[in-house]
Amino acid sequence: MMNRLTALSGAGIKGPACFLLETAGRRLILDLGEGPDAGRRPDLAGVGRVDAILLSHGHHDHVGALDLAGQLGDPPLYATAAVRALAGETRLRNAHDLPFEGTAGILGLEIATGPAGHAPGAVWMRIGGEAGLLYTGDYSAESRLYRSTMPLRAAALVVDASYGEGDQTLAFQADALIARARHRPLLLPAPAAGRALEMALTFLEAGLAVSLCPVTRGVVEVLARHPEVLAVGEADAPARLLARGLLTADSPARGVMIVAGPQADHGLSAALTDRFARSGEADIVFTGHVAEGSNASRRIAAAQAHHARWNVHPSFSALQALVTAVAPRVLLPAFLPRARMAGLAARLPGVGVVAEGASFCW
Repeated sequence: MMNRLTALSGAGIKGPACFLLETAGRRLILDLGEGPDAGRRPDLAGVGRVDAILLSHGHHDHVGALDLAGQLGDPPLYATAAVRALAGETRLRNAHDLPFEGTAGILGLEIATGPAGHAPGAVWMRIGGEAGLLYTGDYSAESRLYRSTMPLRAAALVVDASYGEGDQTLAFQADALIARARHRPLLLPAPAAGRALEMALTFLEAGLAVSLCPVTRGVVEVLARHPEVLAVGEADAPARLLARGLLTADSPARGVMIVAGPQADHGLSAALTDRFARSGEADIVFTGHVAEGSNASRRIAAAQAHHARWNVHPSFSALQALVTAVAPRVLLPAFLPRARMAGLAARLPGVGVVAEGASFCW
């Protein structure tokens, strides 16, 4: 029996996740996102009807194009309980259950899942057992807040390769930001349901004052109801985070200020970024992908803000460990610009790396 994976988006570009898997007579979409650069969406022309959409996690570049599901026949959606609880729109809140960890039969297919570390409720998924596909979604084994497990063996692998050959550790990055925060107040615009809370805990443990915006606090309240997503030893993390100060538009520049909105384009994130860019009262640091045309990109270009990565994807060493554990025959490095794929492939010997084209069979 032949299986086919087609990258409708997410191969050869830092673009929205959307993959079509055809296996055992079923057609599945794995994620259906928008961004992270404004307006970038998958092209679904000619895809036709699919049987289901499986969602790895709730970030916009993985779920932001669910309004296009009508082009696919309005198939059922599957997402974990934490992802559904954090969803901002009815379609996703009412999705069918995808286990956070375990095995389920969905549409006659064996689907195994496990914690992916990247965000609340994020999972990797294996469809079709060892002869099938392992899709990591976005993955991080370095998260100190969100639980992760090593994925299972599979014949084919679509892996989060966002950082390519970059091999800096999160510990090194965190120490650098802590040192900066000891000298100057920091404003950190970040995804509320992602690195924002990991950073908050790290700065708290370093003895620094931390304040959270209302949106980020709202995510903490959801986490308190979903302890299954938390890493071992972090059961009290929601209570510790909820005890922090509330960040508002009028808050003084003090300690580490964490605000929802990684590109600082809207709301409180934009207001505080613009305020501190004018006043110079605090350092503004963006820690993830900087989207084209965003407020973040403009502020960095004007030397009014800085970029310092906080790992939420695998370093190269972690990527090697993933590939070794899954032991695929064929591998697609996802979310990596095409110009960098050949170099990565050369450092992953022993596996057929798909560095050209967007479709493969096994």
